[in-house]
Amino acid sequence: MNVNGTVAEGFEPVREAFARNFGPHGDRGAAVAVYRDGHRVVDLWAGTKDVDGTDPWDHGTAQIVRSATKGVAAAALLILHQRGELDLDAPVGQYWPEFKAAGKERALVRDLLAHRAGVPVLDRPLTPGQAADPDLGAAAVAAQAPVWEPGTDHGYHAQTYSWLTGELVRRVTGRPVGEWVASEIAGPVGADLWLGLPESETARVGRVGRIEAPEASGALKMRPKRSVSEAYADPESLTRRAFAAITPLPDENARAYRAASLPASNGIATADGLARFYASLIGDVDGGARLFHPGTVELARGERSAGPDRVLVVNTRFGLGYMLHGSASPLLSPASFGHPGRGGALGFADPESGIAFGYVTNGFHQSVTADPRAQALVRAVRTASA
Repeated sequence: MNVNGTVAEGFEPVREAFARNFGPHGDRGAAVAVYRDGHRVVDLWAGTKDVDGTDPWDHGTAQIVRSATKGVAAAALLILHQRGELDLDAPVGQYWPEFKAAGKERALVRDLLAHRAGVPVLDRPLTPGQAADPDLGAAAVAAQAPVWEPGTDHGYHAQTYSWLTGELVRRVTGRPVGEWVASEIAGPVGADLWLGLPESETARVGRVGRIEAPEASGALKMRPKRSVSEAYADPESLTRRAFAAITPLPDENARAYRAASLPASNGIATADGLARFYASLIGDVDGGARLFHPGTVELARGERSAGPDRVLVVNTRFGLGYMLHGSASPLLSPASFGHPGRGGALGFADPESGIAFGYVTNGFHQSVTADPRAQALVRAVRTASA
């Protein structure tokens, strides 16, 4: 595989790992970027722009990053807290009175961020068209009865995180979440990252799709635990219902879906945009803007939820909006915080080493958390930055 781009001295293992991803792990088109202390040290891309096409991926190619978008949504709320506009210990209903319905009056803003709000499902799922309407999404979540008492347990809010976070941003700022992210996050740090893709950027974004990774010769096929398989197979499980809050599944290549602002699932970014965003959370980027104060970094990476996840049926760890280093999401070190996208993308920051990482792909595996391609790159970064 012909790999384009550059790596700084000492980061050659990342180039090697990236090239190998196009063999045993089946990558069709992908990019990876790494920043260290606010400066880019890895900028690589290869393959095709579309998962089912032949046009080459170029430096500006962007892709949908699925749940890696949740890290951007969390940053929006933490920045508002940092500015004194949002109290993490206040009830969500203080800003969004309708949310108090059906037994959610004690749910706190920090519960929402840490997947403890108790509303990972919708009894009446939304169609893709309905989901794209922020008023309908917010009303559905506000009316939903919790499946556990808010604040007492945790479970991944796979789809409902869109309206939980997006509506809070709108209630606090009076602006749509995609507009706020563009002007307060992506713009100031110069990140190619969108929540609601503008028409002008459509040509940069490739087609995505599911791929099956070919098995290496003699390799053992990893199978999920029976409990996990059963949860995904059971239409009545919290797992299936959480991912089915939008039914049927949206066409991720459709212009209408990409133009919507769904902070849980449909952000679009380049690898550099994702890495640059995370670099800006922990320091100045190329001498420019920094988004998080040191105290806000501690809020992001301080453990708020840990143990058996009622939705994912594995042990997970969350700070305020971010997955933390652990078995479900192996990052660079225990100090790391970030978020994967189901089946591929990954972005995170590691304040101890000053590393920020972004990986995007057009081919999605079946994995929900730790994707083998992203993890191979993380291991190479760990070797290079040691």
